[in-house]
Amino acid sequence: MKALNSILMSGADVLPLIEGGKGVSITTGVSSGAWAAVGGIGTFSGVNADSFDERGSAIPQIYKGRTRNDRHEELIRYAIDGGVTQARIAHEMRGNAGALHINVLWEMGGAERVLSGILEKCRNIVHGITCGAGMPYRLGEIATKYGLYYYPIISSGRAFRALWKRAYHKFTELLGGVVYEDPWLAGGHNGLSNSEDPRKPEDPYPRVVELRKVMNEAGLQKTPIIMAGGVWWLSEWEHFLDNPEVGPIAFQFGTRPLLTKESPISAKWKKRLAELKNGDVLLQRFSPTGFYSSAVRNDYIRELEARSDRQIAFSPEPVGEHTDALNIGLRKKDVYVTPADKARAAEWVAAGFTEAMKTPDSTLIFVTPAKAEEIRADQTACMGCLSACNFSNWSQNEHGTTGRKADPRSFCIQKTLQNIAHDGDIENELMFSGHNAYRFALDPWYKNGFIPSVKQLVERITTGW
Repeated sequence: MKALNSILMSGADVLPLIEGGKGVSITTGVSSGAWAAVGGIGTFSGVNADSFDERGSAIPQIYKGRTRNDRHEELIRYAIDGGVTQARIAHEMRGNAGALHINVLWEMGGAERVLSGILEKCRNIVHGITCGAGMPYRLGEIATKYGLYYYPIISSGRAFRALWKRAYHKFTELLGGVVYEDPWLAGGHNGLSNSEDPRKPEDPYPRVVELRKVMNEAGLQKTPIIMAGGVWWLSEWEHFLDNPEVGPIAFQFGTRPLLTKESPISAKWKKRLAELKNGDVLLQRFSPTGFYSSAVRNDYIRELEARSDRQIAFSPEPVGEHTDALNIGLRKKDVYVTPADKARAAEWVAAGFTEAMKTPDSTLIFVTPAKAEEIRADQTACMGCLSACNFSNWSQNEHGTTGRKADPRSFCIQKTLQNIAHDGDIENELMFSGHNAYRFALDPWYKNGFIPSVKQLVERITTGW
């Protein structure tokens, strides 16, 4: 493999290897500090990270507010405290090596307030901000205020062009790089557009070349692209190195750092990752953000799939083929469905799925009474963790609502991510993962249950494997 040369990023001479930021309590000060300590860029999550009590135990994020707005304010306080805590841990661990980035999601609730609250206390120990999950137009402005480099996460040259024309051309000096995240292979939320087919992955090379063309047109020939999503062995990406069509390049690893000694995920989660097979990670659209996302197809995902499969269209009045009355709800109010769908509904009810719940799309889903109760309780307990939530219909706009019905086909993302991050049930919680996670089981380096340290992993990656 070609030599892996250092690169100037975020004001430091670093290995072109970046730890990808992963949401709630998954990339921590420990994992990111260890990555930076060996000369790369460590990234800790600014998304509702953990803070600790005097005994070193994670402080449970329990919400006591009576209203969604009250709970939203609690969430922001938790997020700022946790982000500051993790930044300081990472800073202590890295020594004077590498660099540190904070990762935030633009569509998380209170994103600007959380980011600003953390940076007010940590601007001198953080070097850069990465941000995706949406179109973070104000990222350059915020980064410039704190004198930090910024790294938008996009999935196409078209998306970057929109960001550049609207905002980033005003803040060129601190644009440290552009993260191209493959929308078909990355874990977590994915940037697929409505014009792209989730079932037809595209080769990242021409998409990265197109991004470079857009960047060159903007005079950003020396600004690095960070390749993210699907990166496993660097030897498979050798054609990106020293390639004038690609330009300066670095590589971001999201999934591989999960299986390290410093990774905070539970032992049973690590074991499950090491056993995954090709196809065990599903690209789906159940997330309350409305984005596609990639997660292990465990019982949690299968229940969401089954919930949506038990779905029929209805009309409040008889119209067209919707001629048969169906009694639903506590008041047994009639809605109208087709004869075939009424027969399907009768089968689901007989199987125990007796609760019909309306969706925003004039459909009904059928669930058990226990699941219906859980869904309603989670919707009621919403703490505004997203800027807009399909599941609960929360929005941080002036109205406090998306203006649509709450969608029972989705789920409370804050609840499940907190649960799994704190040693929850890996079958019955959302387990985000990149699509190449099955390669843990195929890579002989991990045989016999071997789990490397971050230092060992980075050293391994630099060899090309």
